[in-house]
Amino acid sequence: MPKPTSQPGSKARKSPAVRSLERERRKQAALKEEELEEGLEDTFPASDPVSVISTSIAGRPKKPKH
Repeated sequence: MPKPTSQPGSKARKSPAVRSLERERRKQAALKEEELEEGLEDTFPASDPVSVISTSIAGRPKKPKH
């Protein structure tokens, strides 16, 4: 008969698979939070107008060299 599973926070020993799963979940949660923060920083403040910059230089086309 299998042993009952321990409750989170209990001092029972966890298997390597459970520890690995918990590490992965913490890592994924940290990545999601980091992506959210980056997205918020990129859109802050939302009330500012979008800056439009033209990188082209006006002028006539170059003459072909013969």
